[in-house]
Amino acid sequence: MRTPAGPGDDRPSPERSTTGPGDRASHPARSPRTSGSLTGTLLEGRYRVGARLARGGMSVVYRALDLRLDRPVAIKVMSPQYAADPTFLARFEREARAAARLDNPHVVGVFDQGRDGEHVFLVMELVDGGTLRDLLHQRGALSVPIALSVLESVLDALAAAHAAGLVHRDVKPENVLISARGEVKVADFGLVRAVTSTTMATGNVILGTVAYLSPEQVATGAADERSDVYSAGIVAYEMLTGHPPFAGDNALSVAYQHVHSDVPPVADDAPGVPVAIAAAVDAATSRDALARPVNAADFLHRLQDARADVGLALAPVPAPRPARRPAMHHTAQDERHAGQPTASSTGSRPQAGSGTRPTGGGGSGQYTEVAGRGTARAPRPDRLTTAHAKGAPTDRSRRRAARRNPDQVARARRRRRIRLIGLLVILVIGAAAAFGGWWLGGRWTSSPVVVGSAGDDAASAVREAGLVPVMSTAHSNSTPSGRVDSSKPTAGARELRGATVTLVVSAGRPVVPAIGPGTAVATARALVRAADLTPVTDADKDVYDNTVPEGTVVRTEPASGESAKIGAQVLLVRSRGPFPEQVPTVAGKLPEDARNKLLVAGFAIGDPVQRFDPDQPDGTVLGTEPPAGQTVPHGTAVSLVLAVSKTVPQVSGTVEEVSAELTDDGFDVTVGDAVFDPMVPGGSVSSIDPPAGTRIDPAHPAVTLIPSNAVTVPPLAGMTVAQSRQALADLGLQQQVSALFGGDNSYVTGQSPDRGQLVEPGSTVQVSAWP
Repeated sequence: MRTPAGPGDDRPSPERSTTGPGDRASHPARSPRTSGSLTGTLLEGRYRVGARLARGGMSVVYRALDLRLDRPVAIKVMSPQYAADPTFLARFEREARAAARLDNPHVVGVFDQGRDGEHVFLVMELVDGGTLRDLLHQRGALSVPIALSVLESVLDALAAAHAAGLVHRDVKPENVLISARGEVKVADFGLVRAVTSTTMATGNVILGTVAYLSPEQVATGAADERSDVYSAGIVAYEMLTGHPPFAGDNALSVAYQHVHSDVPPVADDAPGVPVAIAAAVDAATSRDALARPVNAADFLHRLQDARADVGLALAPVPAPRPARRPAMHHTAQDERHAGQPTASSTGSRPQAGSGTRPTGGGGSGQYTEVAGRGTARAPRPDRLTTAHAKGAPTDRSRRRAARRNPDQVARARRRRRIRLIGLLVILVIGAAAAFGGWWLGGRWTSSPVVVGSAGDDAASAVREAGLVPVMSTAHSNSTPSGRVDSSKPTAGARELRGATVTLVVSAGRPVVPAIGPGTAVATARALVRAADLTPVTDADKDVYDNTVPEGTVVRTEPASGESAKIGAQVLLVRSRGPFPEQVPTVAGKLPEDARNKLLVAGFAIGDPVQRFDPDQPDGTVLGTEPPAGQTVPHGTAVSLVLAVSKTVPQVSGTVEEVSAELTDDGFDVTVGDAVFDPMVPGGSVSSIDPPAGTRIDPAHPAVTLIPSNAVTVPPLAGMTVAQSRQALADLGLQQQVSALFGGDNSYVTGQSPDRGQLVEPGSTVQVSAWP
């Protein structure tokens, strides 16, 4: 395996590795290739350091071999300045331990950390492939399914970190690695915080890559889970639009925009992004931290819900093509081995990356450049002259001989011309043959046989053939996982050196994805299709379930985790809702007993229903709604029907007093016609209608008071006859006098009915008088 390199890789190999936070790429022309190199060093007696993969301002990444476990690893060696800082060492060890605890497939694994003399290092998982930055450089804006595949993997890694109390602080495309199999991994957890804590102590605060920093990181240096959410949102913006939201002449200008400007809506530059997904990204890039998702898990759930709403499936992440590197200074032998013509030792060597190349041949091997492409100027043959050797004829003698024998001179000249032409022809034919041999042979190569090989071995074979492997993964019914299922072009095809060969690595047979109970059908369909399987439903096979909401998935057939052939059908068994149950009979029970019986039967308790029943005491359970015996879904809310009534009370007293009391008790009171009641004084209530003790409807609590009109006979003894007559008349009574003598001035000596008795209105009172 290889680890993708970050900026500053000065090796011609496509192997790459991310550098630490704040690292600056070291250009080959600026940093010696051997000065300070640890290649060949044995760290802590365990890690044999190999080739350097990347170099930055704060760390150097090497390929290494763990001798104890016999496995390749990547070792990030921090700059020596940190080894003498106890604050950094303590934080580095603490953060490394925290990062090592992250058990997530999308996190670059941290295996070990240590110190060997002045070398402080971190041992990490070795990942082949490239970075998200490479992919963006090669493809520009990504499609929505691919961008979401990358983003959801990044958020899954960040969610695991946030759950463990870690904040990344430097989420950017350079720290997102993509393996040759399309696996997405996030690197450098914890390292940013360790380095930042050290530099803050010296006043040299590391801000990271300003294009992705949250406003609060720029303004205060503080960072939390919402800061990572912002950075991930900016990465999402760049994947969907092909560029970050802010640009400027310098880092300060970009940082200023993050603090003082809102990130434009992603839909402005990427109108094809579904509205729900664009809204999730826009929320993550809000300047107000409180308006963002609280952490990566929250952001991930919002994206997944939005994707399920629009029925969008994830897509495999393409592996970045190996980035081209500036050429190293090769020897002539190296160039010949690479199939390139060589220049003579006297020729000038082109600068790396200049676009010129040497062309072989004799002579000086000088370089010219036409239209930006280096071409070789053929060596000019020396002018043919005659040496003034000893005994050679002089020009004057030649002229004399020519005058004497002009034919001989002409023949000599023709011979010399023929020899010159022949020499030139031989040179041209030789040069053409050399160039043709290179053009027809060295320029071309054959695609190797790789089908059935392991993915890494196949990629190495393609590189050895002078071609560039492009890896992708796909399911296969017959090829074992990790083996090459197909290649394009096929084995033996004649290709130009440097051409790409697409290697499709088998992911094995499709596996039914994990679909939990309660998953929406649209989401389940998308997951099944993403696994190269065919989702189906069958109403006859849907089942009742008391816990899974109606219409959602209960399980799959085959079950999650089982393998199947490509395109095989996966039945989504849906929930019909809770099992149907009969409502039990609870009439006549106490309310508490009735509720318990309903709960035991699996029903919920609804709001009580009150119903007037003149035959049942108030609060008695009359029944249920729905009624007993009716079949309803398990868990349905059932309401108790309770008797409600108002009992007419016993009353006594004057009409005014009784009416006031009843009104206060909620009755509607009317007064009926008075009747004679020999037991009730006039003006008092003789009776009530309905009678006392009757249950009436509380919704219509009307009662009628029947007053008594009985007249109380007054005391008349001692009055004159005239006076008693008037007193009785005032009460509506008649007087009959019984006397032997006297008249109106006689005094009343007796009366009947007697004083205080109740009589009907208009009754006659007998009085006896004596003069």
